[in-house]
Amino acid sequence: MNRLRIGLVGTGPWAGATHAPALAAHPGVELCGIWGRRPEAAASLAATHRTTAYADADELFAASDAVAFAVPPDVQAPLASRAAAAGCHLLLDKPVATTTEGAHELAAAVAGAGVASVVFFTLRFAPGPAAWVAEQAATGGWFTGRADWYGSFYAPDGGAAFDSPWRASRGGLWDVGPHALSMLLPVLGDVSAVSAAAAGPRDTVHLVLRHTGGASSTATLSLTAPENCAGVTVELRGESGTAVLPSWEGSDEAFRTAVDALVAAARSGTAHPCDVRFGVRVTEILAEAEKRVAAV
Repeated sequence: MNRLRIGLVGTGPWAGATHAPALAAHPGVELCGIWGRRPEAAASLAATHRTTAYADADELFAASDAVAFAVPPDVQAPLASRAAAAGCHLLLDKPVATTTEGAHELAAAVAGAGVASVVFFTLRFAPGPAAWVAEQAATGGWFTGRADWYGSFYAPDGGAAFDSPWRASRGGLWDVGPHALSMLLPVLGDVSAVSAAAAGPRDTVHLVLRHTGGASSTATLSLTAPENCAGVTVELRGESGTAVLPSWEGSDEAFRTAVDALVAAARSGTAHPCDVRFGVRVTEILAEAEKRVAAV
């Protein structure tokens, strides 16, 4: 079977550290080209991975079977819509957009083109966390859950590991909020109500959620926590006791698994649980939370 030709949109830190190396090394795909908003960066990254730098995004789409995105969400959404219209399957970053309008337009483009989509919610593709989510979803009977995501990327004592202006401006709600929801929703059910949302120190946001399965959950989201208290906790409490997400490492392996998922969805026509529709739902929930924070 021919390898899937995947083009890469983006030349920033994540594209250079994760996307391009994983795509270039993946035995089931061909990294067929790179486009970025900075032509010199695209040329440099393409040379490193022995592929073609494209001066025009639509030319990259025309040469690709699928496109992976490593750009800010509100840059991603319209470009991904164009790629879908060109017949390309999509490997999207989270969040798919930071407005419901942008997310819905992207989903409509994907549905209209009939292409496959996978959104890279990191922990849903990391082997340990993915297995843990599946186990807890099968167990059921959960009463409450919590997801605390304390990042220190932009803490005064932390130092940003990646220079990402959109993350710095939109904060933990939009950057780590998708991770939290990607863990809670498959186990507790869709969010039926954002019961409360309030700002904490710096960019920190606290959420209280109700779920269709009857459970409630909380989430604390931050990119500016002091470095010494940074960390991730996902905990569930219910009829079978307490379950806590084990520690994990390695976004590179998770991204390779996401590439596998896109290849499988493109070949089979079977939608992945983390497709653009799930990405849209996450954007809808976060947009509602953002409104509630602003109204307080």
